[in-house]
Amino acid sequence: MNHLLKVPVLARRAFSTPARRLTNKVPEAQKFFQADNGLPVHIKGGTGDVVLYRATMTLTLGGAMYSVYWLVFASFPHKKE
Repeated sequence: MNHLLKVPVLARRAFSTPARRLTNKVPEAQKFFQADNGLPVHIKGGTGDVVLYRATMTLTLGGAMYSVYWLVFASFPHKKE
């Protein structure tokens, strides 16, 4: 029963003191992404960002074309056999 009384103290300690020292990397990332090097922000992160961007665009365009195909298919009458 005594260990249950220690839970609030341990939870408060876990959130009030850092378990390890973390450095703030946001200013470095802001400098990197705000640099004027002619690249759009969605591909400044490197190859991974380019691959994710192109995959997203491919899936989006493919899904849009697939939707249009089925809308056109459904809009015309079908022969009954």
